[in-house]
Amino acid sequence: MKLVTWNTQWCCGNDGIVSPRRIVDGARQLADFDVLCLQEIAVNYPRLRGDASGDQPAQLAALLPGFQLFFGAAVDEWEGGERRRFGNLIATRLPVAQVQHHPLPYPPDAGVRSMPRMCTVVTVTDPALGPVRIMTTHLEFYSKVQRMAQARALRELHAQYSAQAAAPPEHSSDGSPFQGKVHTGRAVLCGDFNLEAREPEYATISAEGDDAPLWDAWRLLHGKQPHPPTFRIHDRTYGPDPVACDFVFISDALKGKVRRLWLDGETQVSDHQPVAVELA
Repeated sequence: MKLVTWNTQWCCGNDGIVSPRRIVDGARQLADFDVLCLQEIAVNYPRLRGDASGDQPAQLAALLPGFQLFFGAAVDEWEGGERRRFGNLIATRLPVAQVQHHPLPYPPDAGVRSMPRMCTVVTVTDPALGPVRIMTTHLEFYSKVQRMAQARALRELHAQYSAQAAAPPEHSSDGSPFQGKVHTGRAVLCGDFNLEAREPEYATISAEGDDAPLWDAWRLLHGKQPHPPTFRIHDRTYGPDPVACDFVFISDALKGKVRRLWLDGETQVSDHQPVAVELA
């Protein structure tokens, strides 16, 4: 299974052009992906740089024939009588078992710029790996208080899913909403975490000594070698130096399945760089 994760900056490149097509083309150049996880997907935000007034989930669906797309809006608001949405999207050509959207904590942090955040979870069935829980998210950039609360919530969410897999509820095949679900300990958590590997939120998410650890795919392959930067490489609007903040975490059940992790450090069709991982 090949997965690509990318913060698209509402599909806006460093040249100010908004183009979902360039995002899809860039992801395809990076990998023949089975799963595509995108952050910062917009619906009807004309005042964003480059004009994101379109319905980007619909545009992406047209560009990805053969894929199912699942959009989770972290922000769902009305302005001037018009609905606007902003969030994460998972597209996959693998069979889908279930989809869930989880709002993440949004504690007060007075006077600090922020917006709501969420995690989209899609359980797919890979022919070689079996059921895999794909989780994609985008944590708060400005508020450290909110970012830590969100990191803890992701840990709790993964632990809950893992516990359900270990001790599933009563099975039912009655065709009701209570009917049996696909529970799996095999999971991938990816996205833009807006933090570096040296920060406490990173340790909170990974919690490698926990009963349900999450392993950084880069470190599984490369040990203590520094992560390649994924942000502020070509555009220094948000800081002076390049940093790595887009990660792929792997559950314990998939720890031995990571074959490769690579990225495109050259593309400028977003202010972040896309990251790909292969599990086999």
